[in-house]
Amino acid sequence: MRGENQGDRRTVSSMRKQYDNQFKATVALEAVKNQKTIAQIASDYSVHPNQVGQWKKQLLQQLPKVFSNRQTSSEKANEKLIDELYRQIGQLKVELDWLKKKSGLLH
Repeated sequence: MRGENQGDRRTVSSMRKQYDNQFKATVALEAVKNQKTIAQIASDYSVHPNQVGQWKKQLLQQLPKVFSNRQTSSEKANEKLIDELYRQIGQLKVELDWLKKKSGLLH
């Protein structure tokens, strides 16, 4: 009997709902508007009120970053790496063409 209960628990936990980002944004925006209570929004969208509160909090925390023009240090590092790799590709292409020409493969 214990094995059956454990199996049931795994089934229930694997049936956890997954929401896409658009849905989360819609619910969170509705909560930020304050036109309805969290409980009403949760009922309208069939989600738990705590989940609505978490999405609202996350939206409010991330909102300032939407209007930020500054790149993070990791974005700058990635851009610098990409520029360096393109430079190396160009240099290797020139060297390869030169070697082919010298060896007589390129006319």
